[in-house]
Amino acid sequence: MSNVRADLQYTDDHEWVRTEADGTLAIGITDPAQKTLGDIVFLELPPVGKQVTAGEAIGVVESVKVSYEIYSPATGEVIAANADAAGTPGEVNADAYGTWLYRIRQAAGASTDGLLTAAEYARMVG
Repeated sequence: MSNVRADLQYTDDHEWVRTEADGTLAIGITDPAQKTLGDIVFLELPPVGKQVTAGEAIGVVESVKVSYEIYSPATGEVIAANADAAGTPGEVNADAYGTWLYRIRQAAGASTDGLLTAAEYARMVG
C-alpha cells in the first residue's frame, strides 16, 4: 500500500496540496510519485510572482529515469519556491510529504474543491 497522508488533498497528476494557516497552499509531489520516479536529480520550480492557472504545467521534476511535469492545482500567484529542495532535489525522495516545492496564494474565488481526498487518491494509486 502506498503512503498517502489523510491530512492532504491530491491531484490526478500526483501532487499533494496542504492548506496553510494563512490560507495559502503548499504543494509537493506524492510519495507514490517519487517512488515511481526513482532518484530525483533536478527540480525546475515556478518563479515567485508567476500567475498560474489550475491544471497549467509550471515546473519539472527530473529523475534518473524520466522527466515529469508538475502542474498547478489551483489558480493564483506563486508566492514561494523552495530553493533548498531545488538545491538538493533528493530531499523529495527522503521525505516527499515534508518537502514542499512551491506555495500559491489562490486568486479570489478560486477553490480546491476539485482536488482528490486521501481516500480517492489512495484508490487511484492502488
